[in-house]
Amino acid sequence: MLEQHYLTTLFEPKSVAVIGASDRENSVGNIIFKNILGSGYKGRLYAINPKHETIQGQPAYKSIEEIGARVEMAVIATRPQTVPQIVEQCGRSGVRNVIVIASGFSEAGHIGAALERKVLEIARSYNVRILGPNCLGIIRPELGLNATFTRITANPGNLALVSQSGAMCSAVLDWAKANQVGFSSVISLGMTTDIDFGEILDYLIYDSRTHYILMYVEGIRNARRFMSALRSAARIKPIILLKAGRHEAGSQAATVHSGMAAVSDTVFDAAVRRAGVVRVQNVGQLFYAAKALASKFRPQGNRLAIITNGGGPGAMAADRAGDLGIPLAQMTNETMTALNKTMPPNWSHSNPIDIGGDATPERYREAIMAVTHDANVDSTLVMLSPQAMTDPMGVAKAIVEVADKLNRSLICCWMGEEQVAEARKLLEDSGIPAFRMPETAIELFHHISKYYRNQKLLLQTPEPTRQQGRPETEGAKMLIEALLAERRKVLSEMESKAILRAFKVPVAQTMVARTATEALLLAEQIGFPIAMKVDSPDLTHKSDAGGVRLNIQNAPAVRNAYHDIIDTVQKRHPTAKINGVSIEPFLSRPHGRELMIGVFRDPIFGPVISFGAGGFDVEIFSDRSVALPPLNKFLAKDLIDSTRASKILDQFHNMPPVDREALKEVLLCISEMVCELPWIQELDLNPLIVDEHGAIAADARIVIDHATGASGDRYAHMAIYPYPVHLIQEWQMNDGKVVTIRPIRPEDAD
Repeated sequence: MLEQHYLTTLFEPKSVAVIGASDRENSVGNIIFKNILGSGYKGRLYAINPKHETIQGQPAYKSIEEIGARVEMAVIATRPQTVPQIVEQCGRSGVRNVIVIASGFSEAGHIGAALERKVLEIARSYNVRILGPNCLGIIRPELGLNATFTRITANPGNLALVSQSGAMCSAVLDWAKANQVGFSSVISLGMTTDIDFGEILDYLIYDSRTHYILMYVEGIRNARRFMSALRSAARIKPIILLKAGRHEAGSQAATVHSGMAAVSDTVFDAAVRRAGVVRVQNVGQLFYAAKALASKFRPQGNRLAIITNGGGPGAMAADRAGDLGIPLAQMTNETMTALNKTMPPNWSHSNPIDIGGDATPERYREAIMAVTHDANVDSTLVMLSPQAMTDPMGVAKAIVEVADKLNRSLICCWMGEEQVAEARKLLEDSGIPAFRMPETAIELFHHISKYYRNQKLLLQTPEPTRQQGRPETEGAKMLIEALLAERRKVLSEMESKAILRAFKVPVAQTMVARTATEALLLAEQIGFPIAMKVDSPDLTHKSDAGGVRLNIQNAPAVRNAYHDIIDTVQKRHPTAKINGVSIEPFLSRPHGRELMIGVFRDPIFGPVISFGAGGFDVEIFSDRSVALPPLNKFLAKDLIDSTRASKILDQFHNMPPVDREALKEVLLCISEMVCELPWIQELDLNPLIVDEHGAIAADARIVIDHATGASGDRYAHMAIYPYPVHLIQEWQMNDGKVVTIRPIRPEDAD
């Protein structure tokens, strides 16, 4: 029991009052009181209803103040307009936790939002904590406490469910009941007016009844608090998360329901990856993932081998793996030789490894032993379809016998029902995940391999700036302050590159000509060939505006290009402000790959770094991956590897591989910049040209805003706080020994 935690009386109340308890069948107050009364709750239960002497055979009180004894938790099941007065009565009576069931608050418009603010103001004045409003309530099966209005009971277990949607709680409970899944806690958060995900997770971290945490999320109020709690909890207990709003229609529905701003699904996905959490797509996957995490299944990577006794099932599994980007392992020559010795001549000789419809337990064992010792294989999916000559139980027993001797994890798919159910149960009871359908097995492999990969991301604690090559931060700040004083937000290419140069980002030299004659002088100074681009704060895509000329070789071409650029842009965009034409060296890099690095400001999670294909490809292929700063080399590599563009960075079409270290350095410089300059709203490096000799930004655009730079917290604009290097100190001990005192890192616990 967590006596020390401030939410203990919410999770383990010794006394509960239901305000609005009723004898009227099917009313919310009736169901909640009946649920608590009938669920075996051992604490004191009070019915509050001013119109009745008794409720469901129990004494009824006119108000909570009439009870005369301490009540640890109150459930308010009355109309929203009555809630402020009732919360005040609870506060005067010493109640510390209140669950507000009613809807009709901020999700209902301005009047409801004002009512919600009033409730919160009263609650805070009395130190009362609010769960809800617009929530289902809370269930603690081990305590016999069901303070909800769902008719579905929850069995005791080690899963905690935390959901913003009461309807999803009911649906999950129904699914769990049918599949014999139990819970330590079920918490419906509702509007999270007061108590939110962070505080609930903080309690569940230390709750001995909870081994795994399931979450359903619709919206986030405070990204920093959410990420901090999620990262802390995921370090100790596995978290599986389901979020609504992956597409626009779902996002709008979630926003209306939760009353919160919509969260970009791409950014949210990057955030939960960084928090070490696995995200699933449906309720079934929520529980399958929890079951797999509870098993012995520990994939070392995502290269998968598939062993099957049928070509069709193997093809189905391979197709789903292809959909999810799971690479099928390329087996070594040694593995192929071993399989050729033990398999029949007509085995598939490729992955999926079809060992024949007459495969015996011994043949399965030989195939598994050969494949799982292959250095190119991270995990193995073993499939069985119940054919005439198949022994499902015999094969299952053979797998159980060898499983502990293997240095690779197994996941199984015993297709069918009646003939394989007992064998599948044997596998599950032995800690080996077993599924009915190939697609389900592949999806769960995908989620669990992502979970262990995300756990590596969780352990990264980047510093805001590196010790070597510190940026000229003050100079960049002075330039931004000067621009803001001029009421300017969109920086010119020269100004953008000046800030980038201050943070050690390699950029092409750029100068601006305001006449054709100036352009000639600058071209001679830089040296031919040159590139010429329109300089305008109003034009994001200069090429589309007709404002770019490349590989200009001589003086006459410079004069012609200058006039041509000005005339073309003025015709296409007559209202655009044109400062002149920028002159810079034409970057002739025959082996160069054009990439893009960007920064944008998410309204919930703050600055986000994006990476992908650049040049014209950025608009055509939409190849972009995103990450939350701060980054380190591990995180920069992960960001690069998550794009299709990463495949062209290696040796490609007779071109040598690029300098990946230089590319990672640019990403680290950009990460430093967005950490230290909270004024940056947008940044676009496109193209960033990378080859075997390094990386250089050919074009750049930055947008700033003074509003976000005003906070006293240096990193208030970021969802993930960088490692606090400013707190590192060196102390000299009495014996002369110097010790370093620093904030802890995740690896300190290892």
